[in-house]
Amino acid sequence: MSSSSTNNDIRSQKQALRKLIRSRMKELSAKEIAAQSALVWERLFQLPEYQQASSIGLFLSMPKHEINTDAALNNAVQNGKTVYVPEVGKNFELADMDLIKVILPENDDEINNEIFHKTWPRNKWNIPEPPESMERVAAQAGDIDLLVVPGLAFDAKGGRLGQGKGYYDRFIARMRTGGEEKPKLVAVGLEPQFVHDADIPVTEHDFIMDMILLPNQTVTVKKDS
Repeated sequence: MSSSSTNNDIRSQKQALRKLIRSRMKELSAKEIAAQSALVWERLFQLPEYQQASSIGLFLSMPKHEINTDAALNNAVQNGKTVYVPEVGKNFELADMDLIKVILPENDDEINNEIFHKTWPRNKWNIPEPPESMERVAAQAGDIDLLVVPGLAFDAKGGRLGQGKGYYDRFIARMRTGGEEKPKLVAVGLEPQFVHDADIPVTEHDFIMDMILLPNQTVTVKKDS
């Protein structure tokens, strides 16, 4: 089979899996998402890798059908970690993404109220992004110790299925340029997103996660040395 045929086959498999997982996620109520999200973040906060990280990359969640990241964002800020959050810009077809350092005013009451990002402007997916008023400092290779990675589906081998644009794989490739081992890749998801009975199809451009956190389990991925 030619490489073109193989890539087309993988693309078809990914599209079918995306459809399945999106359907599963729509069945979760807001209450179930909140409960499962809290369990995932408990696992993250207990990780030595998280506790020791001085800087983390963290996505801001979509309004529906995705793990809610509010608690993780607030925990990281309150614990004095340097936090970087995604900015995809205005040209969505480029599928390019930076992670921007969160710089908040000192003694900002909104930090204590855990809502500072709720007033930020939103992109086409209704996800908050850093405001123009905040100094723009984009992460460079070596800046982020631990990257919390979103996705649609995950498997026991560390395979990850994204939304299909390649934002995170491109960003990780830039961060790990020149043999850089950081950031550690910790994927997070809810119960319907874990694929038990099959492997997620991956290509050479798809990064394998170091760890996957789910409400009921922590998957540490063993990689070939």
